[in-house]
Amino acid sequence: MTARKASMIVDKDFVISRIDDRLYGSFIEHLGRAVYGGIYEPGHPQADGQGFRQDVLALVRELRVPIVRYPGGNFVSGYDWKDGIGPKESRPRRLELAWRTVEPNLFGLNEFADWSRAAGSDVMWAINLGTHGVDEARNIVEYANHPSGSYWSDLRISHGYKQPHAIKTWCLGNEMDGPWQIGAKTAVEYGRIAAESAKVMKWVDPSIELVACGSSGRGMPTYPEWEATVLDHTYEHADYLSLHSYYGNADNDTATFLGRSLEMEDFIHSVTATCDYIKAKKRSKKTMMLSFDEWNVWFHSNNADRKIEPWQVAPPQLEDVYTMEDALVVGCLLIALLKHSDRVRMACLAQLVNVIAPIMTENGGAAWAQTIYYPYLHASIYGRGQALVPLVQSPKYDTKDITDIPYLESIAVYDDRAGEVTVFAVNRDLENALPLEVDLRSFGRCEMIGHTVLEHEDLKATNTAASPDRVKPRDGGDTSSDGSKITATLGKASWNVIRVRVVE
Repeated sequence: MTARKASMIVDKDFVISRIDDRLYGSFIEHLGRAVYGGIYEPGHPQADGQGFRQDVLALVRELRVPIVRYPGGNFVSGYDWKDGIGPKESRPRRLELAWRTVEPNLFGLNEFADWSRAAGSDVMWAINLGTHGVDEARNIVEYANHPSGSYWSDLRISHGYKQPHAIKTWCLGNEMDGPWQIGAKTAVEYGRIAAESAKVMKWVDPSIELVACGSSGRGMPTYPEWEATVLDHTYEHADYLSLHSYYGNADNDTATFLGRSLEMEDFIHSVTATCDYIKAKKRSKKTMMLSFDEWNVWFHSNNADRKIEPWQVAPPQLEDVYTMEDALVVGCLLIALLKHSDRVRMACLAQLVNVIAPIMTENGGAAWAQTIYYPYLHASIYGRGQALVPLVQSPKYDTKDITDIPYLESIAVYDDRAGEVTVFAVNRDLENALPLEVDLRSFGRCEMIGHTVLEHEDLKATNTAASPDRVKPRDGGDTSSDGSKITATLGKASWNVIRVRVVE
């Protein structure tokens, strides 16, 4: 039997797109301990004067997160943003119906703007189009972005923020097709209110960009008719259409789980086709871009979440503890996003801290990186520049749910400013190493920088507060280069980052 092997040709002239840095965005919702006990915990030994946990901020800064979506999520459809501004002692406590908790409103727009600046991130603000509408949409843009001389901008100044927050990116609601959503709407109802809200928001600040809600998931009964109808109303007002998708392994079928990124690619293809149909229908010159502003692995915490007593402040909701195999899937999903970076210009790993997150904390205690932190870290740091068309030859396998899954999932990114090429590669083979050759002849001569590997003999291995480094990358993978070709051996079930420098 011939040993399995894979190959990839990378040509510097075959460019998918220059990657928008916002592809590596994330998400903070008022859900569980994402805010309270996550990014914000006054009294914690490492909290600053504003209550921001510095240990968490250090982990976020290391990720170089370019943009963070806030404040939801399902939360936003019942949220009055005015509850979270002004003196904290005057802010109301509210029953939060999306997640059945109590929201104390000790952290809101101004605090999040401050935290984002400290994290080195921009803000993607989601407006409430569930219980609110056009008037509130224009008012919050005026409060956040208008310099001065109007009611809402002067109110911001009175709250201690003379300079506008200059929030550029805004989501027109969240998952408005979902029956679980407060104020859920039909596609026509949503399309109309989104269009009218978009219109007045851009009248207040013409520089902003807007994201219209696509389907909550490709399994929705109205998908993709929802997208087509919504775009019929919003195409000339919105700049992006959102996609949301989560992936799980409740059946403990790892081989299928590792192939779920193919489903993400199919989702992107079909939404892109729907956008282009509306473009043709409207004879528009504009191409609609995509914002994959919720994606991740999510299934571990489902049973625990059903047992949580309602009406608590910041209970431990959606606290998935991630495994080595989850990290491999996240790596594959990141590669899928890079393959489609010509249309997916923004994406948000949902979420950032504690809630289905790469970063975990203990209240009053430690913060640490989960397994999925590492592929996200590597992609964010080394995946800047141009995504290159991956011409891949790989053996494949079938499962009961998905066929023709390549053992090799891979893409290359050329950082033309630094003169470096990075190959991201996942070996999906659970039993065998995979030999790989990467042809780089179009670049001239290259020299190795390094090969980083994330792997573990136990695919169910996790990181915890007691063992934060159980699953951690190592340098020194089995790779060599003759100047125009990389020869590597990818360990079984491994995430690999192979970097070379272009020297001529």
